[in-house]
Amino acid sequence: MINKIDLTPQKQKLIVYVLLTIVTCAVFWQVNQYDFINFDDHAYVTGNSYIRSEFTWDGIRWIFSAKYLDVWNPLVWFSFMLDYRIYGLDAGGYHLTNLILHVLSTLLLFWLFNRMTQSIWKSAFVAAIFALHPLHVESVAWIAERKDVLSAFFWMLTLCLYVYYTEKPAFTKYLLVLFSFVCALMSKPMVVTIPLVMILLDYWPLGRFALKTSNWIVWQLKEKLLFFILAASISIIRITYAPEHFPLSTRIANAPVAFVTYLVKSFWAHSMSIYYPFPDHIQLSHALLAALLILIITVAVILMTKRLPYLFVGWFWFGITIAPVIGIIEISYSAPCAMADRYHYLPSIGIAVMLAWGIPSLIKRKIILFPAAIIFLFMMGWVSWKQCSYWKNSATLFNHALQVTKDNYLAYQGRGITYGEMELYQQAIEDFDKVISLKKDYVYAYVNRGFAYYNIGQYQKAVGDFNEAIRLRPDKAEFYNNRGINFASLGQYEPAVNDLSKAIALKKDYTDAYSNRGYIYL
Repeated sequence: MINKIDLTPQKQKLIVYVLLTIVTCAVFWQVNQYDFINFDDHAYVTGNSYIRSEFTWDGIRWIFSAKYLDVWNPLVWFSFMLDYRIYGLDAGGYHLTNLILHVLSTLLLFWLFNRMTQSIWKSAFVAAIFALHPLHVESVAWIAERKDVLSAFFWMLTLCLYVYYTEKPAFTKYLLVLFSFVCALMSKPMVVTIPLVMILLDYWPLGRFALKTSNWIVWQLKEKLLFFILAASISIIRITYAPEHFPLSTRIANAPVAFVTYLVKSFWAHSMSIYYPFPDHIQLSHALLAALLILIITVAVILMTKRLPYLFVGWFWFGITIAPVIGIIEISYSAPCAMADRYHYLPSIGIAVMLAWGIPSLIKRKIILFPAAIIFLFMMGWVSWKQCSYWKNSATLFNHALQVTKDNYLAYQGRGITYGEMELYQQAIEDFDKVISLKKDYVYAYVNRGFAYYNIGQYQKAVGDFNEAIRLRPDKAEFYNNRGINFASLGQYEPAVNDLSKAIALKKDYTDAYSNRGYIYL
């Protein structure tokens, strides 16, 4: 249709760039009116004093040396520091940065596949799916997920530079690719799979394997050795410090079920939630059926590799990139989850490639492809726009999560905190009660219920909750500080001083504990 009105390839590409930008902004622009949410945004931005510090050598040293929140994402902290210089604590500005990074990644993705395949509209379809997929709303609309959109930008840039390098290899080009990969790693460890994706692209569409008929394994390892060393180093560190909330057998059983769930949601994005609780029990039959389905699809694409190489590359792109976050290695320290919408962000490109090149090879009447693609993308954009509206604030987000999931203790926890912020303490206590009934060892439910009791003057009940929190986590200085404040409110100054002294012993630079103890001495 576009060719019939005699547009040059350059003009077609310009149209694609403009349309991708406009459509993506139209779906996500609403986020710049949204607020911070009380799930990680406080830890990453509003309650993080480090990002509000000046750009001094001490600040730069913290960015690159700190393992704040048990993660090492120096470029994420740097980006938040820049945002704070521009926007202060205006949430809309942080959302806007996320959106800009998402748009840039979309445009780079189009450039990447168009450069490799010279297929403008198929490449545009891949980029549009990435831009508009409903599962990607979480990565864009959640400020704390800056690591997703930032790492994706460097992921795309790394692959674009790699393609540029393969066209005419040179050492300086190689260094640029390596530098971009390091930036991606400093944004999020999930990008460790880039070297494997490079190999897939070498097979198709770059066709570099045809140039090396012998010793291709040695050639690939030699060319990508530094990338594999960097990826292995980050992976070993991540695995070493990974939490273990569930037995390995449970995590292995969950992995194929989560994999198939991601696959289904690639085509039918439904019941999307900020958090999916890890199931208490996974039926062996479900795990085996999911594993069988994965095996069947894998064997099928391997058998069709020579005839339909894009199916092979797309499928293994999806499988390889989602493997680090499939649940075998736990990612979250405070809230272990069975899966997460944001983990679909980069793997989705593989499915998009399979659709963009696979469907035209199956349909003889090509004339229906363009209108069908427009309808499909319009529906996807509408669902994303609707899903985006749930991220307006904490209340709408957690209410929606409770509507689409069952026994979601973290959604009750988030809503309880929201009620507390609104000074609706009785409703907050009811939600924290629900959390504790679902997960008796979730320490933060006791902490937050303790605060709610404190705010309505029920200090003895607050002390009881902080007692339980300290029993579960005796190493947390903040819990002793909280209990000390409650003892002081009850007029029990000696145990209050003891608790605050314990907090200081656990955390030497805990200024609040010093201040509170000073008031009690006074």
